Amino acid sequence: MDRRDFLQRASIGAMALTFSDFPEFAKNTSMGIVVHSYGFRWNSKIESQKYPGFANAVDLLEHCHQIGSGGIQVVVNGWTSDFARKVRAKREQLGLYLEGSISVPKTAADVAKFEQDVVNAKEAGATVLRTVCSSGRRYETYHSAEAFQEVKKNALVSLRLAEPVLRKHNVKLAVENHKDWRAPELVAMLKQLNSEWIGVTLDFGNSISLLENPMEVVETLSPYVFTTHVKDMGVAEYADGFLLSEVPLGKGICDLPKMIALCKKHNPAVTFNLEMITRDPLEIPCLTNDYWSTFTDVSGLDLARTLRLVKQHTYKAGLPRTTPLSPENKLAAEEDNILACLDYSKQKLGLI
Repeated sequence: MDRRDFLQRASIGAMALTFSDFPEFAKNTSMGIVVHSYGFRWNSKIESQKYPGFANAVDLLEHCHQIGSGGIQVVVNGWTSDFARKVRAKREQLGLYLEGSISVPKTAADVAKFEQDVVNAKEAGATVLRTVCSSGRRYETYHSAEAFQEVKKNALVSLRLAEPVLRKHNVKLAVENHKDWRAPELVAMLKQLNSEWIGVTLDFGNSISLLENPMEVVETLSPYVFTTHVKDMGVAEYADGFLLSEVPLGKGICDLPKMIALCKKHNPAVTFNLEMITRDPLEIPCLTNDYWSTFTDVSGLDLARTLRLVKQHTYKAGLPRTTPLSPENKLAAEEDNILACLDYSKQKLGLI
């Protein structure tokens, strides 16, 4: 099935749901796109006439406007003031919103650069900045409870260094549950910080990798939500645990309407950003000893519940893989997935 056939069928299947059927919370809300949805196309070295690479935020804004997105979330790192003004001009011309993705300072020596990135992001029009506070997936990067306790300690240092800058410039920072923090751990850190300027980038699917129920994660983190990574997830069994993959919205195990409603309930101004990463499935080796090395309070019940979920909801079509595809077909698959997600978000979620 080619992209045109796929999207036509998706649209036909959704015609029974008219705009008047959408819940009030969703009306007049746009779906943005996270830059990581374009993992193949962002700074691409692939020569392609149909899918040219995006060199910067201006290129991404132009393309996302063309395909009907409401805004973007993009990395802000070392921008000049002049480039920030160019981004603002393009954003205002197209009528899109912009959020930044930014690194937090590790030491006091990093604060000046962090502040300049905040200033440039705000100049471009961003009032919310997404960040992460670890250097990788918890179960791959860290190999002892002590190592992850050090991550927690360093995260608090970084966010305390960042907070006065955020307050000074009236910009909010949203920490993502990035396959690192379990939801209660992230809430505990936010409570320690106790700042109106630091909240959550709520990723709808990441925490399955940490044996958390995705709806419970949204229930726990939505009171702190500033922005989101909207995604749907497919799962399948493998010898050491389970496979986890982003799949087109509506095809996976996430209850997207309920998740969106919860976020809107707690923050009517929350933004919804599509993070549809087209890649091979991730291996979650939860049946190996090393996977458990950073956890001190995760129960066997969480493991059993997650494995039961995987068994009951194994992705029927087989999780998609990009490794066998040619470079051009990888670009095509990425674009097809994003377009299918935008179509679903408009037809089924009311994110227009």
